[in-house]
Amino acid sequence: MRTLSKTTGALVAAAACGLLLAPAAHATKGDNGTVKIHDSKTGEELKKNEPKVCEFYLDAFKFDAAQKVTWEIQAWANNELEKGTTVEEGAFTLDGQGHGRTEDMTLPDGQYKLFWSWEGMKGAPKHKVFKSDCPDETPDPSGSPSEDPSGTPTPTDTPSEDPSGTPSENPSETPSATPSETPGTPAPSETAPGGSEPTATPSASEGATDGNLAETGSSTPVGALAAAAAALVAGGAFLVMRRRKAQQH
Repeated sequence: MRTLSKTTGALVAAAACGLLLAPAAHATKGDNGTVKIHDSKTGEELKKNEPKVCEFYLDAFKFDAAQKVTWEIQAWANNELEKGTTVEEGAFTLDGQGHGRTEDMTLPDGQYKLFWSWEGMKGAPKHKVFKSDCPDETPDPSGSPSEDPSGTPTPTDTPSEDPSGTPSENPSETPSATPSETPGTPAPSETAPGGSEPTATPSASEGATDGNLAETGSSTPVGALAAAAAALVAGGAFLVMRRRKAQQH
C-alpha cells in the first residue's frame, strides 16, 4: 500500500510540472514583443502607437536579444494603389534588449497596413493599420520674386542723367571742335609772324551783313580814287573860268 501511494504521488508531481512548463515552452519571449508606429518627432522610449502620421518610423520592444526581424508595409485603402501592394519593406537585427527602430520614412496620403515578422516566430506576424496624412505644401510668404513682373528694367539698365534731366553723353562721342568758320574760308592762324596779334579779316558773310559801308584801306581801287580826283580838278577849273568871264562883262 505504501509503495502504491509513493508511485501515485510521483506521477501527480510530474504531471503538475509538465502543465506549468508547457505554456512557457510554447510562448517564447519574441512572441510577446510588440511594434509601434511613431511620428518622426516621437522619442524611441515611448511605447505608444500613433495611427495617423506623415513622416514616421517603426519602433519594436520586448523581443529576444539580437533577434532578426523583417517588416512589410502594404497599401490598404484610400490611395491609388491596389490593396495588398507592397510599398515599403526591410529587415534588421534588434539590440541586446530586443529593441530596435527603422529609419524615418514617408508615404503618399492614404491608409496602410504593417506586417512585422521575426526569427523563430510561433504565431502570426504582428500587424498595425495606420494612415499617412501630410499637410499640403504652402509657398513661403517671405519669398519675393527675383524679377519685376511688370518687366520694367532696373535703374542700372537706363543711361545716367544729369540734374537737368538730359541724358549724359559719352565723352568719346562728343566732337572735338565745332567749326565756326564759313565752309570754304580758311581759318586765320592764332599768332602772326613775329609774335604780333593777327589782324582780323572780315569774311564774305560779314561783308554782306554790313550792307553799304564803304570799303577802306588797301581794299579800295586806286583807279576809282584817281578818277574822282580828276573830276574834282575839272570841276574846279570850270568854275574858275566861268567866274572870270562874268567879271569881264
